[in-house]
Amino acid sequence: MRHLWPLCAVLCTVFQAVWADETNSARFDWFQYQGEDDVFAQPLQAGHYRNPVLAGFFPDPSITRKGDDFYLVNSSFSYLPGLPILHSKDLVNWQLIGHALTRPGQFEFAGAGLSRGIFAPTLRYHNGTFYLITTVVDQGGNFILTATDPAGPWSDPIWLPEVGGIDPDLFFDEDGKVYISHNDAPPGEPLYEGHRAIWLWEFDPVAKKVKPESKRLLVNGGVDIRQKPIWIEGPHLYKHNGWYYLLCAEGGTADQHSAVIFRSRSLSEPFVPASQNPILTQRDLAPDRPDPITTAGHADFIQLDDGSWWAVFLATRTYQQRLSNLGRETYLLPVHWQDGWPQILPKGQSIPYQLAGPVSLKPQPVAVPQTGNLQWRDEFSATRLDLNWHWLRQFDLSWLQLKEGVLALQAKADRLEGQGQPAFIGRRLQHINFNASTGFSLPGAGRSAGLVLLQSELYHYYLGARRNGTGTELFLEQAKGAKAKVLSSQELAGQITGLQFKVAGAGARLWFYYRLPGQDWQPLGPVQDGTLLSTQVAGGFVGTTLGLYSRLEQTP
Repeated sequence: MRHLWPLCAVLCTVFQAVWADETNSARFDWFQYQGEDDVFAQPLQAGHYRNPVLAGFFPDPSITRKGDDFYLVNSSFSYLPGLPILHSKDLVNWQLIGHALTRPGQFEFAGAGLSRGIFAPTLRYHNGTFYLITTVVDQGGNFILTATDPAGPWSDPIWLPEVGGIDPDLFFDEDGKVYISHNDAPPGEPLYEGHRAIWLWEFDPVAKKVKPESKRLLVNGGVDIRQKPIWIEGPHLYKHNGWYYLLCAEGGTADQHSAVIFRSRSLSEPFVPASQNPILTQRDLAPDRPDPITTAGHADFIQLDDGSWWAVFLATRTYQQRLSNLGRETYLLPVHWQDGWPQILPKGQSIPYQLAGPVSLKPQPVAVPQTGNLQWRDEFSATRLDLNWHWLRQFDLSWLQLKEGVLALQAKADRLEGQGQPAFIGRRLQHINFNASTGFSLPGAGRSAGLVLLQSELYHYYLGARRNGTGTELFLEQAKGAKAKVLSSQELAGQITGLQFKVAGAGARLWFYYRLPGQDWQPLGPVQDGTLLSTQVAGGFVGTTLGLYSRLEQTP
């Protein structure tokens, strides 16, 4: 299929290799994931769609269109392949079609923390070419990628060394000029913690460089610097009815997050904030409301042929009022214009889980949905990894093989707690209530394998198994801000084959199970603390991923 080709450069040599030595490799036969959220169990009204349109770890959405096709990109941080690209015909149903970062010549993130890497991209289409501008934190700064097909392949980076900060935007003006806006330090010394600014450069698309003399300040601090607004970022420029509009995020990435709007008649004149700012937030709502959606902001606009405007933006579903294990998700809402200003959601209104979709676009469901109580199963029968799988930091996949309905992971010394590349593949956790399971065969002595819930290097669970003399040891490890420790273990007689693992989650609670051939599921230890997988406990900018893992065991 066309959307699988961007990964060919990464995987083609892997699948021509000799089948892995069973002594060194864990062999996974299948993996299954099931969402069970009550908000998704409600029947969908005719002509309506569900929010979020992309559930789970899909932050910082940016959207563009080519004719009747819509494309969207999200941040990917230190996961690879990077910069997921999704396609839709109706703004509601999205299909993952590829990634923009798929090969070593573009990037690798060796030594990077899980929440570093790629921040806040902007995706734009102009005159037959797709442009993607974004930031790689700590390893080069801002750059542009281009492609004629958004599914890939994408170009090598075009570096922008003069453009500092993060969250760059690319704007094609009606007069043919091209501009880059971005977040960076304010002029002079910052006045307070979180004091940032939005800057503008003219970009020469032929020379592929900014014009150094063109740099100018657009916004200093935020909507009202007297109120000490924090972390103005995520800028996007638009032109509508003779006005330039600047859409930004403000308030940080937590509960005070928001989207704010400015406008000007000219890019050389001051941008004035709207009196009704913020045009999107959830910070003014009661924290004890049912099924809360929080941290709403960081938006991008798209206009349809019928003249209507829509916004994609990030927000987070939470449990216990403010905790989320999912990370920031992608939502969709209509944009309403009044007195020359756009508004996404009036103050005091909750983001709806269901509402009427774009009337001018016919709903077109996709083969692999990214929202609702989806079930997803991989039998590993393809010759390449499914696009929903990702791994960490480096493109080398010599430790992974797919053949004859089996995924083989060769155990590595790199561990989840480090900043190398462990033998791990994962997919997004997309539900507060879920279960996931796998069936596998163990590698030889000195190695372990199993199921992982990964939030960060220092916050994760590993349900593993290893050979122990003539028996098999099952164990559950927890990393909670320090080196992982074993919470529970179980010794089984004999060299077990056909082992199955399962994890079930309900917000703050996690249950871990194992099953032997022909037997029922058995718990491995008591209920565990799911809150350590939340952003509020673990920190960072990513969501939890579920995955498969094999490692070399450390000897005493």
